[in-house]
Amino acid sequence: MLNSQLEQDLRDGAEYLKTADPILADLIQAVGPIHLPLDTDYFSALIGAIIAQQLSGRASERIRARFMDLFDLHRPFTPANVAALSDETLRGVGLSAQKASYIQDLATRVAEESLDLAALASMDDEEVISRLLPVKGIGVWTAQMFLIFSLGRLDVLPTEDLGLRTAVQKVYGLPHLPKKDDLVDLAGPWRPYCTVATLYLWRGLGTNEQEQARDF
Repeated sequence: MLNSQLEQDLRDGAEYLKTADPILADLIQAVGPIHLPLDTDYFSALIGAIIAQQLSGRASERIRARFMDLFDLHRPFTPANVAALSDETLRGVGLSAQKASYIQDLATRVAEESLDLAALASMDDEEVISRLLPVKGIGVWTAQMFLIFSLGRLDVLPTEDLGLRTAVQKVYGLPHLPKKDDLVDLAGPWRPYCTVATLYLWRGLGTNEQEQARDF
């Protein structure tokens, strides 16, 4: 879902970054306008993020499609119905035992209302992350992907994302993958538009989807 205010913010961010970082300016010019459709079904988005961990985009899409096929008019896609799925059923769509347990933990927390997903939109970035981290299988990277792709937050820097680190190495001509501290230093001029810079760097890597971080 495209949000008109977010689209304007992305354009504003691109103009800001052109002035703040000459190397990014060349990349932004080459890539052109970018868009950020938001997945506003927060529960589905988090399940998708868990499924996507350490998988290619195509593999995760196949598993997610098989997972969603488990639901129909007789068994609607709700947190309670997801929590009630057996391990065997979840493994049958291609999920590992570990990811099946992660999804069940998320679904149980949402169904029991110990995690209020609707409330996350009104929280700042750090509070969103702190509310999501107790869920099994949701680390900082997954929470940051939620901030970007569901909440449309503009100043997220996913320092553990392999795709971002690889893109920075390529675009900035670094001899090795940047470490977290290196990336934080490099991104200083990007603020308050680290998300916009990240989106352009992912595109500069030659892919429309983010790579998966190695640690969660």
